[in-house]
Amino acid sequence: MGHIWLIGLMGSGKSAVGSVLAERSGLPFYDIDDRVERISGRTVSDIFFIEGEDAFRNLEADQLRTVAAEPDGIVATGGGSVLAESNVATMSDSGTVVLLEVTPETAAARIGDAGTRPLLGGDTLERLADIFADRAVAYRVAAEVVVDGNDDVETVADRVETACDM
Repeated sequence: MGHIWLIGLMGSGKSAVGSVLAERSGLPFYDIDDRVERISGRTVSDIFFIEGEDAFRNLEADQLRTVAAEPDGIVATGGGSVLAESNVATMSDSGTVVLLEVTPETAAARIGDAGTRPLLGGDTLERLADIFADRAVAYRVAAEVVVDGNDDVETVADRVETACDM
């Protein structure tokens, strides 16, 4: 089967849907941002603000490669993981890449206070719309499966299960 790699805009539900899918399937759940924080001993925000986005992206890529070698599971990636072709190759080579596609409005409503999100200074909806516009093509190119993520977690998890024959 390989891993189920969940990609998408921050606030698309990758972690929430991933947790539900892992519980339902009995597969391990891997959250790349959580792993980066655990390995580095710092929050994603701290890494961004102290060391910069490049440092975070390097840690993220390391964890993507590490997880790719782990037992098959459900993986919640960072929203920008598709920005590096090598990350996309790692994901594609070790499983199915599933885009949880949401509107910036849905993502903003889920995120609420964006205080801990390093890329969301200012107007959250406006920043998410800009990020979505910048990454939409990368998400679509990376995805083998596209799922509407604008509904509740259980419904989106159902869609992923159906689309991936889980």
